[in-house]
Amino acid sequence: MHEILYKYINRFTAIPLIEREMELIKNAFVLKKIRKRQYLLQEGEICKYLAFIIKGAMRQYRVDDKGSEHIMGLSIENWWAGDRESFSMLKPSAYNIDAWEDTDALLVTKPELTNLLKQIPAMVDMKRKLGENNLTATQRRLDALISSSAEKRLIDFESTYPELLQRFPQHIIASYLGVTKETLSRIRRQLVEK
Repeated sequence: MHEILYKYINRFTAIPLIEREMELIKNAFVLKKIRKRQYLLQEGEICKYLAFIIKGAMRQYRVDDKGSEHIMGLSIENWWAGDRESFSMLKPSAYNIDAWEDTDALLVTKPELTNLLKQIPAMVDMKRKLGENNLTATQRRLDALISSSAEKRLIDFESTYPELLQRFPQHIIASYLGVTKETLSRIRRQLVEK
């Protein structure tokens, strides 16, 4: 399982991991099997772990006062799941994170991650590049929600994340895009007719 994480880290750095560093990573990241619908994090808890997904799918969402779910993030293999704000600032999370499918994930705590970042240059490179990628993706999503039509958001989502369309049902994709599932169905029909 950890070999998948080693490969992932090496993709983000010019400094390949050495044997001692791989051993440190193996000791810090603990395998957790999360059943479908089981929580990694519930609203009000402090996010104690970041999860690197080996197999499966997870979703991050919040529930509004009317009981509607609002999907903030979707994660599949070779992606991370966790509330970064809660994890880094040790404050209660506004989100729930649960497994959409049975999931195998490698979990790391903040103290363990901090220790790895002090000892492994490749981890520092990975964290920096992931932060840049996350910021870019967040800016694009915010810009799309503010200024793009629902149709354009769907087209961009389908071209950027085609693998997510196979893993999550329409109502979750609709929530992620900020539309109702009826609106998403209508847009899909219109695109097929074009």
